[in-house]
Amino acid sequence: MLETQTVQCPYCWESIELVIDHSVPEQEYIEDCEVCCRPIRLVVTVDNEDAYVTALHEDE
Repeated sequence: MLETQTVQCPYCWESIELVIDHSVPEQEYIEDCEVCCRPIRLVVTVDNEDAYVTALHEDE
């Protein structure tokens, strides 16, 4: 199951939309901000049907 979720870029504070795959319970990956193009480290945890996303600086 795929779901979209909005997070805030930790660099420019703009909101960006992500597509979250609920079939993987724990994920960590780097994705560039659509606005400022800086790398964001995303930590995703899926619990039942809820996805929790933490957006961090690349080196955090």
